[in-house]
Amino acid sequence: MTHKKPHLPTKICPVCKRPFTWRKKWAKDWEQVIYCSERCRKNKNKHED
Repeated sequence: MTHKKPHLPTKICPVCKRPFTWRKKWAKDWEQVIYCSERCRKNKNKHED
């Protein structure tokens, strides 16, 4: 049995600049996901360039 995790799509969070991968809970709206976490979403105005 092989794991498929290395093949998941990734994005870069605009707040923390870290990559984050697709999660099952984002399956329906992955195109609209911008932030890696609730914490980054809440701090979006503090870290924008």
